Amino acid sequence: MPRVLIADDEDSMRSLVARAIAMDGHETVTAEDGADALDILTREQGLFDLLLTDIQMPVMDGIALALTAARDFPNLKILLMTGFADQRERASGLNAIVHDVVTKPFSVHDIRTAVADALAAREAG
Repeated sequence: MPRVLIADDEDSMRSLVARAIAMDGHETVTAEDGADALDILTREQGLFDLLLTDIQMPVMDGIALALTAARDFPNLKILLMTGFADQRERASGLNAIVHDVVTKPFSVHDIRTAVADALAAREAG
């Protein structure tokens, strides 16, 4: 069962995403910001298949989290989420470490598909 770490500072978004991808049998762990997610990654020695993180968060944003996670856990697939065009633009230079950027708002189907694609790419790579 794939393990997915979800980082988003909005409670409702975090729980929606966790419920949506749990429908596909994935184990989910949630974090309320990038620093919390990094603590979880470190404590669990990066034993996740996918990091799904919002870009704009307090304390540590998703891009800083992605850069640190990619450095410390190079086998971890990373998927970003954002509702802001400027944040999507910031992420465009991260193609080497980020699988994709999912634009908010998205449907349950969209996020499940994005997660499935990222996990399939991890298996293939």
